[in-house]
Amino acid sequence: MKMTFRWYGENDCIPLSYIKQIQGMTGVVTAVYDIPVGEVWPVEKLRRLRDLAAAAGLEAEVIESVPVHEDIKLGKPTRDKYIAAYAENIRACASVGVKCICYNFMPVFDWLRTDLCFRHADGSTSLAYDHAALLALDPKDLHLPGWDESYTPDELRALLAEYEGMTHEQLFENLVYFLRGVMPACDECGVDLAIHPDDPPWDVFGLPRIVSSEADYERLFAAVPNMHNGITFCTGSLGAGRENDLPKLAGKYAKRIHFAHLRQLKYDGEINFYENGHQTAEGDVDVYAIVKALVKGGFKGYVRPDHGRNVWGENAKPGYGLYDRAMGACYLTGLFEAVQKEEK
Repeated sequence: MKMTFRWYGENDCIPLSYIKQIQGMTGVVTAVYDIPVGEVWPVEKLRRLRDLAAAAGLEAEVIESVPVHEDIKLGKPTRDKYIAAYAENIRACASVGVKCICYNFMPVFDWLRTDLCFRHADGSTSLAYDHAALLALDPKDLHLPGWDESYTPDELRALLAEYEGMTHEQLFENLVYFLRGVMPACDECGVDLAIHPDDPPWDVFGLPRIVSSEADYERLFAAVPNMHNGITFCTGSLGAGRENDLPKLAGKYAKRIHFAHLRQLKYDGEINFYENGHQTAEGDVDVYAIVKALVKGGFKGYVRPDHGRNVWGENAKPGYGLYDRAMGACYLTGLFEAVQKEEK
């Protein structure tokens, strides 16, 4: 296991020198953010990220994410050129030492929350999801926390219209087509692709979700058995689906899990939830049991503490402050050390 930390590049308010000070931290998870989706990333941009990390004593072996163009998800005739560009991005990443690429196949929105500053009793804040609040939104005039800067109203309406009638089967077939198109590049370069589960793991605004459960994983690996086709095991996204047995999934797919996002959530009613500190006692995700299952299953991938709270008055990107994720990283490192010693 290698402990890593999400870093948003040179514009991140958290400097690499602070990340390096977190005990047990081996590297950062980053990406190129200023190139339009579907275009090939310049190698010099990737090289700069790697060199900045290396100068701070950190590795840069994981990219999160190389986004998948919507034309690929929609299955448009233009998808082949974007798949070819994606394969070139895999090669470019590999040329600077990247070993794992996280991606998702969610149409339009790759995460949804209704509150980015849910206030806890102790004064800390976190991300939260309220299903009734989401359903109350007008699909023809959507304004969503964290997304209003990503699409203009006209762009969003046009994109949602393109997905009208899209079935789960069609979206799954488009995912398989994409993976079969990029697996040769993964084989050539030794790069693992790790698909992030749907967040949240249910259909929203009529958009199908196809990576939300054990059955979805079984279907995906049967269609594309290549071991480079793997999982980003996000305990928050999968954990929002109460039917998912996370320790079971962690153990079953440990060798397919190339990247693990370990975070906590607390159910608030039947479907609502809010995010919390990483410790098992702080929510409904049994982080200890998941770590134990990963170790016993032979997990050898990358880990990062996922969304944390904003604590101690920190004014940082919601979910991505320094302090709570640093505490989470130390907690997770301790769990892995204890479980590994127990197994020996």
